Amino acid sequence: MLSTKVKASAITHLTDARYFAAWETEWLGFMLSPGSEASVELQLVAALREWVDGVKICGEFSLASLPEIEAAIDVLGLETIQLGMLTPLENLQALRGKVEIIQEIVVEAYLTAEELSEMMKERKEAVDYFLLQFNKGGLTWPDIQEDTPFGVEQLAQWAKQYPLLIDLPLEGTTPTQFLDQIPVKGFSVVGAEEEKVGVKSFDELDEFFEDLEVQI
Repeated sequence: MLSTKVKASAITHLTDARYFAAWETEWLGFMLSPGSEASVELQLVAALREWVDGVKICGEFSLASLPEIEAAIDVLGLETIQLGMLTPLENLQALRGKVEIIQEIVVEAYLTAEELSEMMKERKEAVDYFLLQFNKGGLTWPDIQEDTPFGVEQLAQWAKQYPLLIDLPLEGTTPTQFLDQIPVKGFSVVGAEEEKVGVKSFDELDEFFEDLEVQI
């Protein structure tokens, strides 16, 4: 059992799916937008979900039309979807109540605190979680500690205002130490390619999950 929610994102193979499910993550995420480097076929997701239990299957869409998203929800019986930051607000509102919605926001150095605040304020009633994606923007926890593009106090304030998930390289800080300062709802971690079929090192992720593990 983990002390906070964790979303495993961009899963492409059974090894990752079974590993993250064994750690009792909240969500297993699969990129379903064609053209993305990590995109997978609907048939693969349907097959992989037969091997895991007790986790929500999340369809990830960077760019997709409302009919495409709705079709994937119906075919796979998705419990959760993650939508890109360019998704029109009306699409979020149309899907609200049908599935759990995670709104991804890629945080980059040029994005101001005011812009980010306005985006979350506008969309807070249409989503269940915001995923602040620092990793894709090349930002780390030490950057936030140095007020780039905003500081620790601002991030902590948002965590109290909004249901936040976060993908942020912590670099020397443990997940529990981070949570002591920033009360987010959970973390997002990313799967990776296998070294060969069925073989992969999980050493770094093991440390992450062991830190969050609650001993019963």
